[in-house]
Amino acid sequence: MILHIYFAKRFIVSLLILGTVIIGLAMMVNFIEQTRRFENLSVSVSHKLGLTLLYIPTMIIEFLPLIMILGTVAFYMTLGRSSELVVTRAAGQSTLRAIIAPAIITSLIGLFAVTILGPVALVTFKRYSQLTELYKSDDVLALSVSGRGLWLRQSSKDENTVIRAKYSNNEASIFHDVTFVKYGPTGLPVTRTEAKSATIIKSKWVLRDAKVWQLANGLNPEANARTYDVHVVPSTLTLDRIRESLGSDMNVSIWKMSKYIQQLEQAGFSTKSHYVWLQSQFAQPLFLVGLVLVAAALTIRHTSFGKTSFTILFPILMGFSLYFIQNFAQVLGESGQIPVLLAVWTPPIASILLAIGFLLRADDG
Repeated sequence: MILHIYFAKRFIVSLLILGTVIIGLAMMVNFIEQTRRFENLSVSVSHKLGLTLLYIPTMIIEFLPLIMILGTVAFYMTLGRSSELVVTRAAGQSTLRAIIAPAIITSLIGLFAVTILGPVALVTFKRYSQLTELYKSDDVLALSVSGRGLWLRQSSKDENTVIRAKYSNNEASIFHDVTFVKYGPTGLPVTRTEAKSATIIKSKWVLRDAKVWQLANGLNPEANARTYDVHVVPSTLTLDRIRESLGSDMNVSIWKMSKYIQQLEQAGFSTKSHYVWLQSQFAQPLFLVGLVLVAAALTIRHTSFGKTSFTILFPILMGFSLYFIQNFAQVLGESGQIPVLLAVWTPPIASILLAIGFLLRADDG
């Protein structure tokens, strides 16, 4: 037990050091990118730094596999150079005992990343996206899906428009049974428009079978209502922005994704990519454990045989290969080429089995 606690402490220190270095470098690169992006706009340094800080939780999630791999390699290289693995074997302990504590720590980190850090990153990334759009164009897209349909908001300095569509086609190119409520600078509604269908064509909403009510004070809305076979409304949105927002996995946390998928299905959207993402989140702790075990197996094996030149290269290459295979399998799952469960759960299980094979071969018994 004391040995496992010792290994766990050393492993955590290794992860913290590598994680601090990697995230620090990523923050510098992100800040430089913010400076380049807003170089022709009046955005202060403090606002750019704020955007970088808001992006930190997302950075941690994105770089977590790399941190785990490099932290594992550094941990076992340190044990190898200090001959602590040799002492462990001389004491009659199997080398396999040196992977138990890192595997447990990794699984806990994976659970924390999925259940707590993920929702935190969701909130900060939403704010990051809103501020980025606001600084660039003074226009913010707000989108949500509920049991009553799809809700959009296009806004600018002068006016806001709230849009509700009862349902849409799978490609999110045509919206049916839509309602537009336009608000003026004072915050009061100015017009209400209802239409059978709507789509965006060249920065304009094209409404069919539309009816428009003027909501000015002292005016009878129904008496002055007008109907149109085709009615055009200016739009600050694009179909690409709407589709990107609907397809983004950073819109909803893992705790609400199941309900969100049901609402998307009711609204007529395709949900396969969201289902693949949800299953991949469930499998993330297992996949991280697989990466750590593979890195540990290769590092221990090369250290044991004195091949120190390959100690760093092989685990990193293997880790990137497994990461690529995981993403490729998920793409196949999203496209329907293979079953979703097979696409999501095969890479982590295969990683763990591969690592066990390497460890059993490297261990002397």
